Amino acid sequence: MLDFLFSGWGAFWMTLFMLVPFAAVFYYVIRRKSVVDPSPGATARAKISQIEVSWLGLVLVVFVGVNLASLKYMPTLATARAAAQGTAVQNVELTATSWAYDISSRRVEAGRPVRFSGRSSDTMHGFAVYHPDGRLLFTMMLMPGLAKPTSLIHTFDEPGTYKVRCLEYCGIAHHTMRDEIVVVAAAR
Repeated sequence: MLDFLFSGWGAFWMTLFMLVPFAAVFYYVIRRKSVVDPSPGATARAKISQIEVSWLGLVLVVFVGVNLASLKYMPTLATARAAAQGTAVQNVELTATSWAYDISSRRVEAGRPVRFSGRSSDTMHGFAVYHPDGRLLFTMMLMPGLAKPTSLIHTFDEPGTYKVRCLEYCGIAHHTMRDEIVVVAAAR
C-alpha cells in the first residue's frame, strides 16, 4: 500500500515531510531567541520540560513509525521470509573478477526465490540487479578473502531481462562490468 514511499520520489517526499517541520521549528526558536527577544527566557522550567518531553515524544513516534513501516523492504528480512516459506530456492553462484562476472545460471524462474551467493576473486565489487524499467532491485557487496560468500535471496515477480552492474569502483574498466539475468515465466 505504501510502497511508493520507500523508493524514488516517494522517499524524497517522505524525507521532506519529516525534515521541513523540524527545520521550521528550529528556525523559529533560533530567530526568536537571537532577533526578536535575545534576553533570557522567562518561561518556567517546568513548562520547558513539558515542551521538551512532548517534542521528544513526537520525534520518537515519527522515527519509530517510519522505520517500522520500512522493515519489509530490508533485504535481510526479505531473505529470511523467503527462506522460511519452505519453497524450493533456485541457487545462483557468482564470482566477480576484474570487470566481469562468472554466473552459474543466467536464467531463473519468476515467482520462485533465488539465492545469489557471490564472491570476489580480486578486489571489492558490487552486484546490483536492475528491473527492466531501470529500478534498482537489490545490491550486494562482494569482498575478497571472505570465508563464506555474500548471500541474498530475492524473488523476481515478473519475467524479463534484468541488468546486472557493479556499483563499487573496481578499476579502469569498471564501467564495462555488466551482465544480464533472464527471468522466465514459471513452468506450470
